[in-house]
Amino acid sequence: MFFRLANPVLVVVVTVVVAGTTAAGIALGRKLKSAHDEIREPIGAVQAALLGFVGLLLAFGLTMAVGRYETRRAAIVTEANAIGTAFLRAQTIAEPQRSESIDLLRTYVAGRVRLSEIVTETKAFTKEVAASGEIQRSLWKLAGEALVASPDASATRLYVESLNTMFDAGTSREAAFHDRIPGSVVVLQIGGAALALGVLGLYLATLGRRVLTALLAAAMVILILLVALDLDRPQRGLITVPSRPLRSVEASMQLEPAATAGG
Repeated sequence: MFFRLANPVLVVVVTVVVAGTTAAGIALGRKLKSAHDEIREPIGAVQAALLGFVGLLLAFGLTMAVGRYETRRAAIVTEANAIGTAFLRAQTIAEPQRSESIDLLRTYVAGRVRLSEIVTETKAFTKEVAASGEIQRSLWKLAGEALVASPDASATRLYVESLNTMFDAGTSREAAFHDRIPGSVVVLQIGGAALALGVLGLYLATLGRRVLTALLAAAMVILILLVALDLDRPQRGLITVPSRPLRSVEASMQLEPAATAGG
């Protein structure tokens, strides 16, 4: 649900829910300012417990988001290395599969770079993944022809192995883009933070103290929530997964092949 929201809408939703609940708690606390101690003490105990729980929940959610972000970065590096290896080994197989495979690999890496710039779970993303799958089928067909032509050639067998690794790396990367924090956890984070800050504002207001602490805490919690959500929105939020490794491999693949064709 939150993944599909545009950045401005997401900021407004989180801010309204958390800050609005905090303000509502402050307003209610001012009305109950003359309440007896038997009301204030339970509220104080509840707000302390809620703040501790929300602190753990926010730390858990942020850790999950950072872990998934690092997984996506590692997946791009793994795929770039796999494509580079396949390209080098494609240079050692016999013609005509050699030239055709090299051209297809250049087209393939260009598509994988574009995939880093497309928002996931969109038609454009699905179309690009399908195009990559078609190139994979063509590469595998050529590899099979090369293997039939030279069944005992070690270069061909190594190339087939590198293609398989490249396909697996691509699948892992696509899966990493779709792996996000469960929506129920996000709802629990936002709802729990709003409730805890609302009770904090209520408690401070009943004590007749300044409520600036509650407002500052709300601002900090909103910032943490937005950062965690942004980390978990690849190619949609402000924090994106860099595609530099793939771009470097793409640039190197535009050079003339360094190895000659195999026999």
